[in-house]
Amino acid sequence: MADLMQARRTKYGVFVTVYLIVILAVVGAANWLSSQYNKTVDVTANKQFTLSDETMKVAKNLKSDVNVYYFNKSDSFESARDMLDRYKNLSSKIKINYVDPDKKPDVARVEGARNIGDIIIDNGQKKETAKALTEEELTGALIRASKTGSKTICFVTGSGEHSLTDTEREGYSSAKEAIEKSNYRTQAISLIEKPEVPKACSVLVVGGPKSDYLDPAIDGIRKFVQEGGRVVLNFDPLLNLPQQKMGDTPKLAALATEWGITPKGDVILDLSSASRVFGQLSPVAASYEQHPIVRVMSDIATVFPLARSVEARSPAQKLFSSSQESFGMTNPKLPIKEEDLGKADKGPFALGAAATVGTGASQGRVVVVGSSNWMSNSILAAPIGNRDLMLNVMNWLTSDEDLISIRPKAPEDRRLNVTGNGMRWIFATSLIFLPLIVITSGLLVWWNRR
Repeated sequence: MADLMQARRTKYGVFVTVYLIVILAVVGAANWLSSQYNKTVDVTANKQFTLSDETMKVAKNLKSDVNVYYFNKSDSFESARDMLDRYKNLSSKIKINYVDPDKKPDVARVEGARNIGDIIIDNGQKKETAKALTEEELTGALIRASKTGSKTICFVTGSGEHSLTDTEREGYSSAKEAIEKSNYRTQAISLIEKPEVPKACSVLVVGGPKSDYLDPAIDGIRKFVQEGGRVVLNFDPLLNLPQQKMGDTPKLAALATEWGITPKGDVILDLSSASRVFGQLSPVAASYEQHPIVRVMSDIATVFPLARSVEARSPAQKLFSSSQESFGMTNPKLPIKEEDLGKADKGPFALGAAATVGTGASQGRVVVVGSSNWMSNSILAAPIGNRDLMLNVMNWLTSDEDLISIRPKAPEDRRLNVTGNGMRWIFATSLIFLPLIVITSGLLVWWNRR
């Protein structure tokens, strides 16, 4: 019996030892895997904790190691880890350094940190500062650190174009801000006194002039493109307004036609449900082509207020088109009547196109859009894809195709608004009904056991 008991003890001892070894091995492997492969799942409705396509592209295209220095008090590091660790997990080339400037003042001096909370991006050759712990600022700093030089986007003024300094609904001040955050410079130029595009301009933007350009200005734009320049032409539709004829720029339209893109003399009305938010005269792009500018935008809406259609012939390519519920009319009278729609052309219509002009080193690029308001402040402020489209256009024109993407969105305001009656229900439920249920349940249990 003693021998049997001893054998059983030995057997159980071996089983327990093996069991503990297996458990320790599983726990150790799980810890190692979690440290090597940090995976998270974002279940928020607006993907609040998911980095944008632009950030992923920037991280993937890094050519050398990048050190991100976060300068703050040691007890504040934990609050920054959530955001910074997301960048660290994108690429092995991104190194995150948490530095307390009081404990390591030499590192703060070398990296140029001046204030608590500074974030310095250092790739060994160039340093950039992120002004805040947000995706927009961090990714912008990574882009600026990885790019050499700065390209200038020039906006033509002098003929009633949208202004970079105009902060009203139809101004381009929001476009200026978004472009400059993407590591480009902006500059306003006039082609009246000197009809030549400055050599400093990488891209020339013509934003819906109210009057047509003179021949010397047209020749200056043509020469700019022939020598490898890049141009955006935003047209307005032809409308007879009380004091002027809107969109009456035949010489500028003829110039676009030379490049294979013809602005038509119509006004596009959109009767689809998607356009109701912006009105009948604001077509919403219903389909995108496979051009690099719009290839990533298949699921994103863009709107083009007061638009005319364009016709693209080879080698120019369409970019996006209106819905099948859109109509093309000539100088329509509002409100639109059913008999007017019966006489109108039926959509879809091309609203934008792109063309490559010339060959070799002097290859120019052109984008033509049948609306000038698609880049205005009121439209860029809306939660749609116009801001992404505008920046993708600039990326393609400046040959920064690697930056074409969907960019980080501002956090949505998803607050819960509670009325006075709602507050009273919350008070009664939490402070009266729930405690009463607990007390009643306890009394019933006591009574049954009594």
